[in-house]
Amino acid sequence: MAGKADSLKTIFFALGANFAIFVSKLAAALLTGSGSMFAEAIHSLADCGNQGLLLWGLKRTQRAPSPDFPLGFGKAIYFWSFLVALLLFSVGGMFSIYEGVHKLGHPEPLRWPWLAVGVLGFGLAAEGFSMWGCLREVNKARGDQGLWQWFRESRQSELIVVFGEDLAALLGLGFALGAVLLTMFTGDPAYDAIGGIVIGTLLVIVALFVAKEIADLLVGQSADPQLRAQLLDFLTRQPEVRRVFSLITLQLGPDVMVAVKAEMQDAPHATALVEAINRVEAALRAQFPEVRWSFFEPDVED
Repeated sequence: MAGKADSLKTIFFALGANFAIFVSKLAAALLTGSGSMFAEAIHSLADCGNQGLLLWGLKRTQRAPSPDFPLGFGKAIYFWSFLVALLLFSVGGMFSIYEGVHKLGHPEPLRWPWLAVGVLGFGLAAEGFSMWGCLREVNKARGDQGLWQWFRESRQSELIVVFGEDLAALLGLGFALGAVLLTMFTGDPAYDAIGGIVIGTLLVIVALFVAKEIADLLVGQSADPQLRAQLLDFLTRQPEVRRVFSLITLQLGPDVMVAVKAEMQDAPHATALVEAINRVEAALRAQFPEVRWSFFEPDVED
């Protein structure tokens, strides 16, 4: 059974690690002239901004519903998460590719390459710590699901983004370290430039995957299949419900909206029918606290 991940904790883990990594990478890039290192510094700076946007998005989701937004602001986190994916694509990915191509056409020898190696090693350790914190929360959320299945079916956009960023960062650091070492041992700065291009391409690929998942939530995606199955099973087991004709769910950030069309057991009068529906809705919210809105339509046929 999947649990609820603490997205806020995950974001702070990532923000602290990325800021420390950015400072160390930028200093090393300026001292060594490494294109791969500079691409990685830009990547880490973009990640810091991304975590700031996610924190702002989570704060926006807490606003109370209003007449203009009767279902609240839960989907605001999807907008900010999608914006993060775009920034990862443009600032992180495309700029890194540009920098790598520029270095390929105007190669520069590395200065103090062992400093770059040391900083990249520190980056791997710090990013590994961030990924450890992220995976702890991902494992709470995914339950017995595989990692890829969770990525495709999760409705926590901010957790998807942080996981994608951390994965791209770890792989990017590995590529950057390989590029710097090849440049050191061969004396050919082209390897360093190619490393920057590879890192940028990796960021673009990850950003596209993340953007696809967030775009589905922006359009209006249902609750995850596991939760929907649990809701349906719960409703069919209620003594007041004879059969369920349809169940529609909508994910609204941390909250879920549920619309049910069902045939109820015979009631002596309208008041008794209303009371039966109210009992089912109250039990539903007690069992599934993420269900913030429920709409129940009694009927005799689909």
